[in-house]
Amino acid sequence: MIDEFEAVIIVVDVANLVTSEANLFNIHILSSFNMLSKVFTSSSVTKVVWPTSIRSFASHVNEVSFQTKPYKLFKLDSGPNKEVTVTREDALDYYRKMQLIRRMETAAGNLYKEKKIRGFCHLYTGQEACAVGMVGAMDEKDAVITAYRCHGWTYLMGGKVADVLSELTGRITGNVYGKGGSMHMYEKNFFGGNGIVGAQQPLGAGIAFAMKYRKQKNSCFTLYGDGAANQGQLYEAMNMAKLWNLPCVFVCENNGFGMGTPIERASASTDYYTRGDYVPGLWVDGMDVVTVREAVRWCKEYCDAGNGPLVLELATYRYSGHSMSDPGTSYRTREEVQEVRKLRDPISHFKDRILTANLVSEEELKDIDKEVRREVDDATKIAVSEGVLPLEALYADIYANTPAIEVRGATYDDTVVQQYTTTAEIVKKLGKDVRK
Repeated sequence: MIDEFEAVIIVVDVANLVTSEANLFNIHILSSFNMLSKVFTSSSVTKVVWPTSIRSFASHVNEVSFQTKPYKLFKLDSGPNKEVTVTREDALDYYRKMQLIRRMETAAGNLYKEKKIRGFCHLYTGQEACAVGMVGAMDEKDAVITAYRCHGWTYLMGGKVADVLSELTGRITGNVYGKGGSMHMYEKNFFGGNGIVGAQQPLGAGIAFAMKYRKQKNSCFTLYGDGAANQGQLYEAMNMAKLWNLPCVFVCENNGFGMGTPIERASASTDYYTRGDYVPGLWVDGMDVVTVREAVRWCKEYCDAGNGPLVLELATYRYSGHSMSDPGTSYRTREEVQEVRKLRDPISHFKDRILTANLVSEEELKDIDKEVRREVDDATKIAVSEGVLPLEALYADIYANTPAIEVRGATYDDTVVQQYTTTAEIVKKLGKDVRK
């Protein structure tokens, strides 16, 4: 006998349903009270597990099985699962993270337009499912290294929104105390933010080498864009990674353009997942957070088994220009961008799926939106109100373990280079150690 507050679900095989629509699922819930039924018409829902409390059955379910988007394989006999489970907790977590990155990047764009952010500023808007999906499959000891568009990664790997926005405005409360800017942020197991196109690729192989040397069951995810896919150092790094079978996943975030150049005009082959030659590859729809998560989970298992490196291509799209100085309209039309927003937006697409599957409610998502807006607004206030580093910090972190020296002829007077110190020590003395 089932307890009065428990429910058991029976999922009818889709193949046995008498219907002309292949995506119609008849789901029966058996309880001690009565027999209830619910009909889903989502093409991506194949199974629903209801919460144990019968009181809450009408509000949400606990988990759902989704069909992933199709994968493409290169030199692989099999790939990731095509049916994956998403829990209610997952759904709320992924939605919040993607929304927060979207709003944080919007705030950064506004600060740049107000001239409160100077220099470079590369936004991740439109590509949120790539980072959030990857983090959903990684464990805390996996590593990530990327080039620019690293704001969202800094947050996902442990940073605060205020850390990111303050770094962009050059404030002392920034991720690296205002010294790094848009392209140079880091967190534990996040090795940046690198400003030179492709320079992170051999570094990622080196991180993977360290993992293998230490006998860690972890992987390094080395991200690069399609604009860096033709770099010679990528193939040098792939060669060493395969030679030593390093747990390195070379992740190409293909957003369609290298600065203002479409991939078809820059690459003889735009199937980046096949360009590893002796390194197997996998193509994934990078606009679907669940599909990305499952692909990365599979990549980790592949590397953990000692099979060596992989190339993972995430097909994605950036809504903004290459950087804030690029309006992004000279090499594509506004209609193209709007069409992607309408049909493939990672946040809207995921929102529709989890609402249709009854994993979450509209009210819960609205509450998340309000929380995210408040968090980003508060961080923005910090980013424009805090002070900057004192001038003495110019020499910090440069000369390692050296005494004070004089540099003759640098100015009208001899310039004294201060004894080696770190920016962190200077900030701590000022009582503003924000990275405690």
